[in-house]
Amino acid sequence: MPKLIYVVEDDQDISFIVEYILIEEGYQVKTFNTTSAFNAQMELDWPDLILLDVMLPDGNGIEICHSLKTAAATTHIPIIIMSAHATETTILREACADDFINKPFDLDHLVQIIKNTLGKIASSNDTRQ
Repeated sequence: MPKLIYVVEDDQDISFIVEYILIEEGYQVKTFNTTSAFNAQMELDWPDLILLDVMLPDGNGIEICHSLKTAAATTHIPIIIMSAHATETTILREACADDFINKPFDLDHLVQIIKNTLGKIASSNDTRQ
């Protein structure tokens, strides 16, 4: 079963390209352009990874990430933050994100970060078993 990735990005062009590339890589992808749509889906189903923009029309990706990472039920979900306006150090410290990618980004680099992040999770699960 393919890994499910939620992409939370309000820029439709970026969202479309990221979704297309990730589907080509064999992932299942759901995209959301608002925090409210993302939150509604999170009540129904959890992804294997979240790719999260910082600046959203109805929310802040740093706050969303921090909230998910500090909640016992969702702390295990890896989150990669995307931003053109924040620094990696700030994002990783304040949001508790698993990784960061600066916009604009190279699509191959994005795919590699996602694979690495999912690989870390898989290997940590293997050591627990």
